[in-house]
Amino acid sequence: MIDDAAFKPRDGVGDAMARPLSVAIVGAGMGGLATAAALRRVGIDVMVYEQASQFARIGAGIQIGCNAMKVLRALGLEARMREHSFYPRSWNNRDWKSGDIKFDMIFGESAEEKFGAPYLLAHRGDLHVALASVVPNEFVRLNHKLVGLDQTGDGVRLTFADGTRAMADAVVGADGVHSTVRDLLFDTAPAKFTGRIAYRTTYPAALLGGAGIDDCTKWWGEDRHIVIYYVKPDRSEVYLVTSQPEPDFRIESWSAKGDVRDLRASFEGFHPQVTQVLAACPDVHKWAIMDRNALERWADGKVTLLGDACHPMTPYMAQGAAMAIEDAAVLSRCLDGVGRDGVANAFRRFEATRKVRTTRVQETSRANIWLKERTDTSWVYGYDAWEVPLAA
Repeated sequence: MIDDAAFKPRDGVGDAMARPLSVAIVGAGMGGLATAAALRRVGIDVMVYEQASQFARIGAGIQIGCNAMKVLRALGLEARMREHSFYPRSWNNRDWKSGDIKFDMIFGESAEEKFGAPYLLAHRGDLHVALASVVPNEFVRLNHKLVGLDQTGDGVRLTFADGTRAMADAVVGADGVHSTVRDLLFDTAPAKFTGRIAYRTTYPAALLGGAGIDDCTKWWGEDRHIVIYYVKPDRSEVYLVTSQPEPDFRIESWSAKGDVRDLRASFEGFHPQVTQVLAACPDVHKWAIMDRNALERWADGKVTLLGDACHPMTPYMAQGAAMAIEDAAVLSRCLDGVGRDGVANAFRRFEATRKVRTTRVQETSRANIWLKERTDTSWVYGYDAWEVPLAA
């Protein structure tokens, strides 16, 4: 846990305002918690509203790119994430059947030196818990499903399904691809099903019976792929995630179960390393991969969107959470020292600073060619959200 003193206003900021700016954050996922931590770091009052009744540790892995780690470092989480995550030699890209290497993206110490931060593989729950550790419980309200937003002369009024209300100077919608905040602000089309589904799970590496796997490999098939990597520093837990066509499937749920026998059949004929991992797999989750076009604008007055709410990512670059975490850092810089009358301009500056990058990542991920062959990765991993120039 970071000492609260680390989040007190910088000298002079608190004195310059009658009271600190207050920001309500809708959604307590990676982006929402990162935003809360980043805003508290510059002396802004926050309250996070989450519709779930509790946080669940879903069996999923996450790749924490060097770009995201730079943000987490400033939030005081680098040591914790190094302790609980796997430090891979590389992200290896191999042919589905022969195992021939298409492109081996080297990480480890050389990439850390080049990009300024480590590349880590973690359990998604461990990253979420880490972010929650720097947002004290009194600043998170569970069981709060947003149903209404009203901008007034005094700020923004939030209304929740249980009838309760709250006021804030500004609102950040960090509530994901099916964002309620976005739907209240804009007339947007629903998310589109890509015609592809994903299986995913984590399980104890002991179930492999001593069979070895690479640190992190994406096995590229003709119309499908599977990514396999460790999520614990002692290699005790394995994660896998797939993408494959299944145009009739429509269930989009992180908790829906799939049939592991169907999964194995889908990757029959793949390299023995893949079939060994699937043979040992005890059960899987299954969900529909959705996509949504970038919004023309992210903000309306004193309300802005962030992360998947405004630029949802397909999972093919492992950059969805990273983009939301970058957003959090840039937004905190745009709001630092801003009074209530400057919120709308700060939100426009945030969008102008971030939109080109997030759109490029969206489009690159959608193409699903990232690292399939030798790739210049510096524009992704070399980015520093704390140092990138802010838009005028």
